[in-house]
Amino acid sequence: MTKKRKKAVALRYNPLKDRAPKITAKGSGDVAERIIEIAHKHNIPVKDDADLVEVLSKLEIEKEIPPDVYVVVAELLSFVYSVNGKKTLF
Repeated sequence: MTKKRKKAVALRYNPLKDRAPKITAKGSGDVAERIIEIAHKHNIPVKDDADLVEVLSKLEIEKEIPPDVYVVVAELLSFVYSVNGKKTLF
């Protein structure tokens, strides 16, 4: 049995500047581990969702997410807000 390589995608969303969240980093293996490590170091919530990562990893860095993934990313932002105790992210 082959072990799947870990993947990670980082998003940024500033409602004052951005129309939609943007991909800021993505990678697999060691790069994914580093993205997750940096998130933890800066107290940025991390959600383990392989299906979402698979979809988002196909997008280009610094591009806004397309409308067809808005609902899924809205669920992710809801998760982030709940983890932060309704603290603002911006």
